[in-house]
Amino acid sequence: MSTTQRIAGAALAAALGVTTLSACGGEAKDKTAGAGDAPKSKTVTLVSHDSFNVTDSVLKEFEQQSGYTVKRLKSGDAGAALNQEILTKGSPRGDVFFGVDNTLLSRALDNGIFTPYQVKGMDGIKSEFMLDPQHRVTPIDSGDICVNYDKQYFADKKLAPPQTLDDLIKPEYKNLLVTENAATSSPGLGFLLASVGKYGEDGWKDYWSKLKANGVEVVDGWEQAYNERFSGSAGGKKAKGDRPLVVSYASSPPVEVLYGEPQPAEAPTGVSTGTCFRQVEFAGLLNGAKNPEGGKALLDFLVGKKFQEDMPLQMFVNPVVKDAQLPEIFTKHGVVIDKPENVTPDAIAKNREQWVKAWSSLVVK
Repeated sequence: MSTTQRIAGAALAAALGVTTLSACGGEAKDKTAGAGDAPKSKTVTLVSHDSFNVTDSVLKEFEQQSGYTVKRLKSGDAGAALNQEILTKGSPRGDVFFGVDNTLLSRALDNGIFTPYQVKGMDGIKSEFMLDPQHRVTPIDSGDICVNYDKQYFADKKLAPPQTLDDLIKPEYKNLLVTENAATSSPGLGFLLASVGKYGEDGWKDYWSKLKANGVEVVDGWEQAYNERFSGSAGGKKAKGDRPLVVSYASSPPVEVLYGEPQPAEAPTGVSTGTCFRQVEFAGLLNGAKNPEGGKALLDFLVGKKFQEDMPLQMFVNPVVKDAQLPEIFTKHGVVIDKPENVTPDAIAKNREQWVKAWSSLVVK
């Protein structure tokens, strides 16, 4: 997710540091503990990447119903946050970790930072997202990393926007694409994995050689790519970006509508649906959590319908629960990616570092 440098709304909403939200205005004390009993903690700590967000009223409803106060500890992007949990393995900074995605999942599981727990309502989660049969992590959301295009640019040029990875290496799209560094950015890594999924171990390097020859621009992260270099976003227009193609998310067009001033009737950007890689984010109970019961309750909440239906407009991702409904702005202005490229977590675990190193040598150096 992750990570998630995802889209303007999430990037603006995210804030580095520790945030505590409580329906009661502070940590509650357990008055039911008898004399000599150690009081049970009524605070449950959620460690996450910076882009985790939830509507205050939704979180407060959980706090009121459960009796727990949720403390949120945001820890940078997904990779940085995961690294910190690996370093504090067995003595975690919190009770639940949210934000490890399928590109980093094997690393988290191999380091044993999670304790197995089967959430209540697990049967309601779509089976394709259940990647850990031992239930050390639970899928929470999904999102598709895809090339986005500036509709106005292609209309003015009377040029059809590219729709597939193959299209991007055609001469008519020379010098039009900006992507993120696969070594430093979650969307950048996802786009690299899309090429691996499409062309295989024997073909992806040749594809990137052609993409480089066709003028692809590489920048450090999503914020720079989308809000500075991409001509189709509100931020990119202000920055006079001149690249009408960018690696972003399938949910980016609804965000452009939501935050447009004035709000447009149609999204100014589109999605090249044959360029996508599906990112799935997970949460898990941390091994050594001080409040495991509170952590379990929080995980149950994260897969509950209330939170799942709140997520799309807070983090601009898709629910993983079968009966969760998307907001109208998603269904009207978003797209459904039926066949994203896929690389198994095992293959990613085995090859990720060498793929990124080879990609860096080929494209950046």
